[in-house]
Amino acid sequence: MAPSASAPASPRTLAIDIGGTGLKALVLAPDGGALTERARVETPRPATPDALLTALKPLVAGLGDFDRISVGFPGVVVDGVTRSAPNLHETWAGFDLARAISDAWRKPARVLNDAGVQGYGAIEGHGVEMLLTLGTGMGCAVYVDGKYVPNLELAHHPFRNRRTYEEYVGVAALEEVGKKKWNKRVRKVIAQVLPIWNPRRLYLGGGNAKHLKGDLPPEVAIVANVAGLLGGIALWRDAV
Repeated sequence: MAPSASAPASPRTLAIDIGGTGLKALVLAPDGGALTERARVETPRPATPDALLTALKPLVAGLGDFDRISVGFPGVVVDGVTRSAPNLHETWAGFDLARAISDAWRKPARVLNDAGVQGYGAIEGHGVEMLLTLGTGMGCAVYVDGKYVPNLELAHHPFRNRRTYEEYVGVAALEEVGKKKWNKRVRKVIAQVLPIWNPRRLYLGGGNAKHLKGDLPPEVAIVANVAGLLGGIALWRDAV
């Protein structure tokens, strides 16, 4: 992602995408364009809050100045507090991530489910739009006329043969059955989701979306994984 040319100087938004396998960050201009290249490090294991915040510090240090912070987090988030993180660590339950991030960098911070942030980087803002992320697990976000429906954890709903959506198409399933069979599984998920939610557009994102091959239904599109960072600007739309 090339840095944005001739962008206004401020406010600059540090966008952080917390994933089960990687931590990513870049700085956004007020118009949402990228001011820096994307930086990435591996997610620490065990992925406790302290370990993850420690790993973020050198990642962020190389990105320069910023005025505020947006974070995409792989779990349920309510008012900046993480309620769950099935692909990180059990100690995230009840953790005030927004406050911890704000305290660490002395900047205002906002936190949203990572699929929610990624969807903001992809949607057109009209009608019902839906995003599924294919990564360590499976994320889900739904929007109505550009407004996010928070914390829809479709991934943990039973899908086939007593397995959840996440167990069916998450990274463990990809590694177990191989790319060809995994592609077929993803198409079964799409075929299940479309007639239930009836989105005008269904976006597929996440690090494993690149493994999808062949034609998809006309209302389905693959989005670049960097949308999980670019969508961070939407968390500050109401800021003066």
